[in-house]
Amino acid sequence: MINNQTDKGVLFIISAPSGAGKTTLCRYVRERFTDMVYSISYTTRALRPGDVEGADYYFITKDEFERGILNSQWAEWAEVHGNYYGTSATFLDRILNKGGKVLLDIDVQGSQQILKCHPQAVTIFIMPPSLDELRSRLQNRASDSPEIIAKRIKNAILEMEMRHQYRHIIVNDRLNDAVERLLSVIERYYTDTISVFPR
Repeated sequence: MINNQTDKGVLFIISAPSGAGKTTLCRYVRERFTDMVYSISYTTRALRPGDVEGADYYFITKDEFERGILNSQWAEWAEVHGNYYGTSATFLDRILNKGGKVLLDIDVQGSQQILKCHPQAVTIFIMPPSLDELRSRLQNRASDSPEIIAKRIKNAILEMEMRHQYRHIIVNDRLNDAVERLLSVIERYYTDTISVFPR
C-alpha cells in the first residue's frame, strides 16, 4: 500500500457515533464537491430491500473477502455481527495518485487503520450536541429496539472519547450550521494546493 505522504490527492475521513447525522452531512459534502469520489465499502452481508450494488456496498462472498485479507487488499476492515466490511486499498491509492479527492465515511476503528497507511488524511469527527439528544434521535428513528439503542449509546461514549485523535471536530447541533462548518473545513483543503495542512 502506498503511503499518503506521496499522494497527490487528499483523503477525507468522516466519523461519528450512530445518530450524530454523519450520513446526512456526507450527502451535503458530495452535493457540494461533485468531483470528490465517495469510497464505497465491500461487505459480505446479504443484500437488504432497497440496497443497490455499487451504490450502497459492493457485495462479495466471505471467501472473497478473506482472500483479500490475506492479500492485503483492504486499507481497513472489520467483522461486525458475523459480516465483514472493508475499504479497498487499491481504490484509494489509484484515486489519490491521480490527484483526486476521496471521501471515506467510516468508524473510529476504521479511521485508525487507514491512518497507518495515509497519515496525512484529513480527519473530521461529528459530535452530537449531547448524549441525551443522541438518545432522542435514535429513539425517534423507531427502527431499533431499546437494547440496540443502549448498545449504540455505549459505543457512542467510547467513540466520543477518541474524538481528539481527529484534526477537526464539528458539533451537529443545528443541521444548517453543521453543514456550513463542515463544508468550510473541506473548502480550505480544496483551495490550499501547496499543503494538505491549511493554516
